[in-house]
Amino acid sequence: MLSSTTRAFGSPLRYVQGPGEFSRLPQYTAPYGKACVLIDGFLYPELNARLEKAYDGGEFTSIKFQGECCDEEIGRIGAIAREQNGCVFVGVGGGKTLDTAKLCADAMNMPLIIVPSSASTDAPVSEIAVIYTPDGEYIGSRKVKKNADLVLVDSEIIAKSPRRLFIAGMGDALATWLEAQAVDGSDSPNYIGAGYRRSKAGMAIARASWDILFADGLNALAALELGVVTEALENVIEANTLLSGLGFLNTGLATAHGIHSGLTALPETHKYLHGEKVGFGIVCQLVLENSGADVVDKVMNFMAAIGLPMTLADLGVEATPEKITAIAEKTANGPLVHQEPFFVDSERVYAAILAADALGKKYKAKAATNK
Repeated sequence: MLSSTTRAFGSPLRYVQGPGEFSRLPQYTAPYGKACVLIDGFLYPELNARLEKAYDGGEFTSIKFQGECCDEEIGRIGAIAREQNGCVFVGVGGGKTLDTAKLCADAMNMPLIIVPSSASTDAPVSEIAVIYTPDGEYIGSRKVKKNADLVLVDSEIIAKSPRRLFIAGMGDALATWLEAQAVDGSDSPNYIGAGYRRSKAGMAIARASWDILFADGLNALAALELGVVTEALENVIEANTLLSGLGFLNTGLATAHGIHSGLTALPETHKYLHGEKVGFGIVCQLVLENSGADVVDKVMNFMAAIGLPMTLADLGVEATPEKITAIAEKTANGPLVHQEPFFVDSERVYAAILAADALGKKYKAKAATNK
């Protein structure tokens, strides 16, 4: 529990979302000077070609991301950026690419522009980067000195992104309001500076991401499957990216993300996305908090409808005592599960994981029957 009543709110300097915005990147980097653009390795050929056309001889240099947000990769990219005398750092891609861009810009004291290639996480608007080993095991989070100067979201790019990424983003966003309520109950710190109480604005934003998902989530997913931009898609892009990001940053995280961290103890989970692991973490949080039947039914039916992981098997994990113990101990040894407004230890986490797995199986069977 916090000892101060001081509240705080933080955000990126600007957020711009709309179709075709990626091609306008030169306009946004021009005030700073030469741009160093870190691009997701999978997207590099296509997006680098688009940048060469957009800059049309203007100054920029591109760097291909090699896949893991780790100290070794940060050092490699930083050396290239310094050699190229960049004036503004741009990260283009998924969560790990963007977190690496944050850390590189922070180390070099450069302005930062974040350009997500999917609405798969809320990482773009936060000042937090998640660090892994070169092999993909979660180490912890690091805070950079400030949020991005600009978060630029091209909804046409998002509309063409893989369905799985968009669903993972909804999983990440779905946790925001649930975790905000837990942190509010324990009066734990948010992620602004050294950690303060939540502002009313932060709580309202967290709730807005929840409301939009249930109102527009299924229609947005249908639009993405067609590769078209609709109002529902724009709304959920904003919920996944801006509202979820500002929501967790200004309120805090709890069990759903704690379970995500615990799952990384098992190598078989490394191929699954952040929001997919958070999805199962949501089920665990519902169990741990003994949430009401109406909330459980609403959340579980939604998760089943969009295809979020709800069981250990959905994440490639065999539900053995040894594996559940590994997840539970890593979760309990981390800080997030202790943001709940009650005592939590590894035994309670173990029980919650086991019960959550059974609950997920129940709702998956129900969804299959109703098809």
